[in-house]
Amino acid sequence: MDTESKVAAEEPRKVNFIEEIIEADLAAGKFKSIMTRFPPEPNGYLHLGHAKSICLNFGLAEKYGGATNLRYDDTNPTKEDTEYVDSIKEDIAWLGFHWDKELYASDYFDQLYEWAEEMILKGLAYVDDQTQEEIRLGRGTVDKPGTPSPWRDRSPEENLKLFREMKAGKYADGEKVLRAKIDMAHPNMMFRDPLMYRIKHASHHRTGDKWCIYPMYDYTHGQCDSIEHITHSICTLEFDVHRPLYDWFIETLGIFPSHQYEFARLNLTYTLMSKRKLLELVQKGLVSGWDDPRMPTLCGVRRRGYTPASLKMFCDKIGVSKREQLIDLQLLEWCVRQDLNARSNRYMVVQDPIKVTITNYPEDKVEWFDCPLNPAEPEGPSRKVPFSREILIDRADFMEDAPKKFFRLRPDGEVRLKYTYIIKCDEVVKDESGKVVELRCSYDPTTHPKSGEWRSVKGTIHWVSVPHAREIEIRNYDRLFTLPDMSEVPEDKDYKDFLNPDSLVVGKGYAEPALLEDASGIAVQFERTGYYMKDPDSTPDNPVFNRTVTLKDSYKPE
Repeated sequence: MDTESKVAAEEPRKVNFIEEIIEADLAAGKFKSIMTRFPPEPNGYLHLGHAKSICLNFGLAEKYGGATNLRYDDTNPTKEDTEYVDSIKEDIAWLGFHWDKELYASDYFDQLYEWAEEMILKGLAYVDDQTQEEIRLGRGTVDKPGTPSPWRDRSPEENLKLFREMKAGKYADGEKVLRAKIDMAHPNMMFRDPLMYRIKHASHHRTGDKWCIYPMYDYTHGQCDSIEHITHSICTLEFDVHRPLYDWFIETLGIFPSHQYEFARLNLTYTLMSKRKLLELVQKGLVSGWDDPRMPTLCGVRRRGYTPASLKMFCDKIGVSKREQLIDLQLLEWCVRQDLNARSNRYMVVQDPIKVTITNYPEDKVEWFDCPLNPAEPEGPSRKVPFSREILIDRADFMEDAPKKFFRLRPDGEVRLKYTYIIKCDEVVKDESGKVVELRCSYDPTTHPKSGEWRSVKGTIHWVSVPHAREIEIRNYDRLFTLPDMSEVPEDKDYKDFLNPDSLVVGKGYAEPALLEDASGIAVQFERTGYYMKDPDSTPDNPVFNRTVTLKDSYKPE
């Protein structure tokens, strides 16, 4: 073992604060194994913030030999749909994780109802007839105690009768609620008689019309964790104020003592993670759908060409902490580049073409060059690239009045065509407006890369053969918003005012034929340009490629 490897091996392994808790619990014999859960509400598509939670919950279980349940928090039938249920499973599987059991909060509706009746009989819950607004005002403020409901002191028998009538459908939506009876002067506002059940005459995606009363999140979540014997219930930081109430319900019912731990959620520059606002973008047609490649949804970034490995690398690099921070989007893009650079196939594509005629190359001749699919594996798989008298190069690779350090093509200058010969620009052809429309060049046949003599030139450019070029549609995606921190939208502005008008620029390109035969299933690299993913909109007559990320960036992670 070399010195550097030995030092690295001897360094203590760093763990985050949740891992420290788990390791202490296991060492103390508190649990024989750990159980985590991922509890999404099926009211929208998962986004990058959920990816962090997924990687954390499933990753911890994998690391410590435990298991993870997928449990849908399906307690709000008016916003939930099987479409979202299916998409969530697809996204988790795409990331490469496997859940132990697929469960639903609705699996426990009968048990939750029984526990509610038990609390009523113990005098710890009551039916309230106040309106939602009256309840809100009655809670008081941080500095002012709440006002008890006029119905707070109903007898357990009356409360039980009313609660059963609520379940039977006797009352309209909003007419009554069930509240826990705790402390209207408690310093934690969550304890001021929180709601346990509300009336919703709505069909549920799993239970149909069996129920017209549905449990609230704070009453449901901890008990579901307890039923499943979740040892470490991991939530984002905004739920830390809910934790004492989570514990109170579990202790009051005397059930398995699951416990909640909170970590900082993901905040990303130029990005929104609000399901409500993302849904609005979809409904108003400001994006093409939940899987629009500009969206931070997992189906969106998958369509754009992001890989599971790159998202896992990103989640690993940002770590797990209790401190909120704004993560630079460039770190995510860097992770995508790192993964794709090692694995993606390379192809040449010209997006803004200038025709080049190689005047001393035979008119009917075609050479097929054997080119590596990935330079990191020169002896690995290759593709055949055709070369002919007429080619296309990118307009940016030619400059008529070039500065001294311009190392691409110029009048009387030489450049190497990637994988092939050195050419020299002999003549520039312009149209009536003065625009360059053609370059007439000569090639040096002695500079064939394998059989010729090696001659060095400073510039190498990509190209495609005109007779063999395949026209493709290219969708160049950029950031959806122009404001770096979307949590700081001014009060006199709407978040939609910061939509980036250049977040999608559609153009066309001309590709070498091997590109259309690529079956790798991951984004490919357009040489010297960026990484691109074939889009599901593609047809044999109109192949479509989405830009995943540009090829280079000055950003480097700390």
